[in-house]
Amino acid sequence: MQQTDTLYVCKDGLLGKLAGYAKLIKQLHSAQKVILHGLFNIRVVMILVLCPWVLSKCYWVIWGDDLYQYKKATKAWRSRLKEALRRFVIRRVGHLVTYIGGDVELARQWYGATGRYHECIMYLSNVVDPKMTASTSTNAHHEGWNILVGNSADPSNNHIEALERLLPFKDQAIKIYVPLSYGDQNHAQKVISQGKQWFGDKFVPMTDFMPFEQYLEFLISLDIAIFNHRRQQAMGNTITLLGMGKTVFMRSDVSHWRFLKGLGIKLNDVDKLELCRIAPDEAKENAHIVRSYFSRATLVKQFLDIFEG
Repeated sequence: MQQTDTLYVCKDGLLGKLAGYAKLIKQLHSAQKVILHGLFNIRVVMILVLCPWVLSKCYWVIWGDDLYQYKKATKAWRSRLKEALRRFVIRRVGHLVTYIGGDVELARQWYGATGRYHECIMYLSNVVDPKMTASTSTNAHHEGWNILVGNSADPSNNHIEALERLLPFKDQAIKIYVPLSYGDQNHAQKVISQGKQWFGDKFVPMTDFMPFEQYLEFLISLDIAIFNHRRQQAMGNTITLLGMGKTVFMRSDVSHWRFLKGLGIKLNDVDKLELCRIAPDEAKENAHIVRSYFSRATLVKQFLDIFEG
C-alpha cells in the first residue's frame, strides 16, 4: 500500500492491480535486468508472453514449487494453457538463478530452458549464522529422541508416509514434532488426527507461529529431522539443521540430495529410517561445509556476479 522511489506495492482492488501491472510493463522495458522471484503469478507470465523481447534480460530465481508445477499439471484445458504459457517463458528466459543444479537440469528437460545458469543461494534466509553450528549447538540433555517431521502443512511433505515409517519406534521414548502453522489446514487436520491415533501424546502438532529466535532454540533441541518431500523444498530448515550438526533424513531421489551430497555433506536416506545420530566428526564436517558455502560472503560474491556480469 505504499510507493517510494525504489519500491512499488500494488493497491487492492481491480484498478490498483491494473495500475500495478501497467507499472510492471513500463519497468520491464526500462530496466537493465529483471529479477523474477519465482514464476507463480500467471498474469505476470502472460505479460512476459506478450513482451518476449524482454525475456533475454530476465533472471528467473527458481523457488522450487514454480518449477514443479510441471508435475501438478492436468489434462484440463486451463492447466494445459497455463503450462503452455509457462513453457513459452521458461524456454526463452535468459538466466536461471538457483544453487540447486538439478533444478536447472529439470527446467531444461521439462520446459526446454536455454538460459544461462547462475549459481546463487539467493536469499539471506539461506545464510547460516556461523554461531549456530555443531561446535556451539550441542544436543540438549534429554531422554529419548526429539524428531521433526516436515516443515509445513503442505501435502508435499508426505507427512502420513513419514509417520508410518516411524511406527516401528512408537513404543520407544520419542517425541514427534510436526510444524503445521502454515499451508493446507485441511491437510493439517488429517495429519493431526492420524498422528494422535498412532502416537498419542508422543505426537506434537505445532499449529502456532514461533518467533525466529525461539524457533532456533527449538531446532537445537532436536535429534533427528525427516523431510519426506519428493521435490526441492524445506531447504532453509535443512541447511540450518545441518549447520547445527543434526541428523537429517530425506529422499535420495530429489535434486537437493544430489546437491548436498556433492558438497560432501553426510545425509541419511528416509527409506532406511532408523533412530540414530551421525557421528560427531561427521556432524562437525557438515557444519563446516554449511558454514563455508551458505555464508554471507558467498551470497555477496554470487550477487556481484549477477549484477555486474
